[in-house]
Amino acid sequence: MPVLQHLWIIPLLPLLGAAANGLLGRRWSRAATNIVALGFTGLAFAATCELLREFAILGPVQVPWIRSYFTWILAGTFRADYALQVDQLTLVMLLVVTGVGWLIHLYSTGYMADDAGYRRFFSYLNLFMFFMLTLVLGANYLVLFVGWEGVGLCSYLLVGFWFLKKTATDAGNKAFWVNRVGDFGFLLGLFLMFRQFGSLDFGAVFGRAAGMPVETGGHGVITAMALLLLAGATGKSAQIPLYVWLPDAMEGPTPVSALIHAATMVAAGVYMVARSNVLFLHAPAAMKAVAVIGCLTAFFAATIALVQTDIKKVLAYSTISQLGYMFLGCGVGAFSAGIFHLMTHAFFKALLFLGAGSVMHALGGEQDMRKMGGLRKSIPWTFATMLAAALALSGAPGFSGFFSKDEILVAVRSGPYANTALYALGTLTAGLTAFYIFRLIFLTFYGAPRYDEHAVHVHESPSNMLIPLIVLGVLSVVGGWFAAPILVGGTNFFDKFLAPVFSAVRMAPAAEAASAGAAFLGALLGLPVLVGLAGFLVAWWFYIRRPDMPAKVAASLSAPYTLLAGKYFVDELYSQVIVRPLLWLSTNVLWHGVDERVIDGAVNGVAHDLREAGDGLRHLNSGSTRSYAVWVVLGAIALTTVLVWAVR
Repeated sequence: MPVLQHLWIIPLLPLLGAAANGLLGRRWSRAATNIVALGFTGLAFAATCELLREFAILGPVQVPWIRSYFTWILAGTFRADYALQVDQLTLVMLLVVTGVGWLIHLYSTGYMADDAGYRRFFSYLNLFMFFMLTLVLGANYLVLFVGWEGVGLCSYLLVGFWFLKKTATDAGNKAFWVNRVGDFGFLLGLFLMFRQFGSLDFGAVFGRAAGMPVETGGHGVITAMALLLLAGATGKSAQIPLYVWLPDAMEGPTPVSALIHAATMVAAGVYMVARSNVLFLHAPAAMKAVAVIGCLTAFFAATIALVQTDIKKVLAYSTISQLGYMFLGCGVGAFSAGIFHLMTHAFFKALLFLGAGSVMHALGGEQDMRKMGGLRKSIPWTFATMLAAALALSGAPGFSGFFSKDEILVAVRSGPYANTALYALGTLTAGLTAFYIFRLIFLTFYGAPRYDEHAVHVHESPSNMLIPLIVLGVLSVVGGWFAAPILVGGTNFFDKFLAPVFSAVRMAPAAEAASAGAAFLGALLGLPVLVGLAGFLVAWWFYIRRPDMPAKVAASLSAPYTLLAGKYFVDELYSQVIVRPLLWLSTNVLWHGVDERVIDGAVNGVAHDLREAGDGLRHLNSGSTRSYAVWVVLGAIALTTVLVWAVR
């Protein structure tokens, strides 16, 4: 049965796994839970691989391939079908979601082995994959939005998975509400889109938008539409000013951080912007907003990551920073480079989170890097794979992040939307990235142990946790080699593969135009690589050569250090300016004022009057026959009077 004819199979498989474990999981063993959770997601990955094969046979003439299954909503002139589509961009996202997602499921069987909510956890993970697959397969914005809201729901469930911890439930609530702010803007964008184009289908919207003039004046209906979509993307992909939920989301289990907050859900905003490239290319002001927000977020989050001591918090701010790079790439028209970095980032950042989980597993749950050290010989597989991921993240030549991140910076420097200031800030961020990730590596794996060696039995993780680390480690090394031929004057095969999706983009002259030797030297000795090397050397000097230096620098620069350690006190600012006023308003005005005094007062007043009337009528039941006779006579007189008056 060709998968192209039945695209619904791919999202349905994890949904069946979620339903089976959620409804029937208590009746079977954990082994059966594993078979269901891993089996259905593995089948989804296998179906995606088969889809890739069938897609390759069809050739580029046949894409995008759209399949409409039934009419979902029909109201007046508005029609929305449950329609799925597949093109090159869809395939990339499907492979990332199902492939990396399956590895994280496998890892979770070891990491969550002793958790009481084991079956519930896998039910949530499968449900998340269903909604994420719905998001990337949707052929219109309404189906995409269903998946968009679904992954938000699953994020709430998984971040607050350990619901007996107040910090976990608070983090889940925060993620939910912050995303609702962005989603409100997204919905307004969809309403405006329907008002303008009369449809939410990708084909209809993009076809009609392509025929409209570019809004060079900085205002217009497409600009407003794109900016509203961007508002939704900033929430889902944790960009300024709606990034604050993601660091707190580390309260969830580590596999959740790897799946939702590194490899898939947070990439939804980047995917949506790239999918909507026709709209954004007709709104230069919106393109600039995407680039500026992305670059500022990348730099801002990287500075915070410099001083964090919680290993997962460092990676959380790193994720925010790398998402900023993806937005920067999309904002300068390098949509393919942004998606390329989305893919490579899924490899090495998922690996870093899973590696952090392996470190925590070895140390009995410890997350503070100041209480680690000297672990590279005790857990060598975890160390080797995390080192590969760190090199990929820092953009070391030959590793996956080198190809994708440097391609973005090349576009910022010389593409059709080139911007010198953004290039300088993006390059500086590359140096900060190398510093904070090797600070993590050195504090965790080098130096003398800073934990109680008698109280903690350090041990390597079991094979079901190590196998995903090794696979992701290999992908962190070779995952960017689709672009490797460009170093010697060849073709960037990833760009070529996605070219039909981004055909409207006017690209700058590619590196193929340069000589092979110049292209190779330019990539290896480029400014981002040199700045990244400088960041690595500073981290080495601080944490290997002179481990006393960080404390001295923090003491001499106490004000900047306090600012970074406090994360610029943005959460405190939001609490004072937004959260507390809203709580005061809801408590004193809506609750005590409206609810208690107006609504309850009116209801209680009516109830009091009715109770008094009923009490008065109750006293009429005196038990006296003479009294009843008087009331019968009076009633007869009253009834006769009414009838006579009515006849006249």
